Amino acid sequence: MVSKTDQCSALQIQCYQCEEFQLNNDCSSPEFIVNCTVNVQDMCQKEVMEQSSGILYRKSCASSAACLMTSAGYQTFCTPGKINSVCISCCNTPLCNGPRPKKRGSSGNKPMAGVVTTILIVYLLFSFHC
Repeated sequence: MVSKTDQCSALQIQCYQCEEFQLNNDCSSPEFIVNCTVNVQDMCQKEVMEQSSGILYRKSCASSAACLMTSAGYQTFCTPGKINSVCISCCNTPLCNGPRPKKRGSSGNKPMAGVVTTILIVYLLFSFHC
């Protein structure tokens, strides 16, 4: 029988990672895949900055607390399609900071503060469960 401690002790996720911004290269090819630090980096983070020269990307592994706080702090700067927009997103499934599937008839939506709060609450509930 597997103990509750064993179930929670080996959490590892794979993310795309490019530490320096890549101009017009979203770092979503196999050479950018990394294994995140077990039990420390439990989320993938993606930063997208729109500039007059093009779109800059930075992707990495992150701890959930750091990623959620950073993304919440940048929400006011996230205006997809506008110059100097900076959007930071967090997710917790393998390679989730890769390319977004194309949506039909939809332009990007601005993240809502309630979504980040909900994710944080769910994460905290899960943490106490383990």
